[in-house]
Amino acid sequence: MKVADILKVKGSDVISVKPSDTVRDVAHKLMQSKVGALVVSADGSSLDGIISERDIARAVGSHHRDIGILHASDLMTRSVITCGPGDTIRDVAKLMTENRIRHVPVSDGTRLIGLVSIGDILKHRLDEVMLETRVLRDIAISNR
Repeated sequence: MKVADILKVKGSDVISVKPSDTVRDVAHKLMQSKVGALVVSADGSSLDGIISERDIARAVGSHHRDIGILHASDLMTRSVITCGPGDTIRDVAKLMTENRIRHVPVSDGTRLIGLVSIGDILKHRLDEVMLETRVLRDIAISNR
């Protein structure tokens, strides 16, 4: 199964914020959208960075009361690991595990076309395992 298969089911909408948005606005958008990370993009289509709940939580300890006035660009990860639509789910799961990340933007080489999370990867892998289980059960029953 490929990343493109996840995007067919999930959709390719990517929620983004601008680098100049305050962390308060980013936190509100995360909560409102019920997601764990947002792409940071000045123009809405390029990938300037990514900011997650974890980035904000870590910053609370060092910035205290000033956290709300910081900008997304102050906390975002700038060197973002991406994948392509043709990458296998297994390879992206390995990428996430090795880099200890939970969100990976999907790029076709020139533009951002989606975002996959560890939850998306687990859901599709579980669906695969369940299908395999049903097929094996059906084979076992038919061989009785």
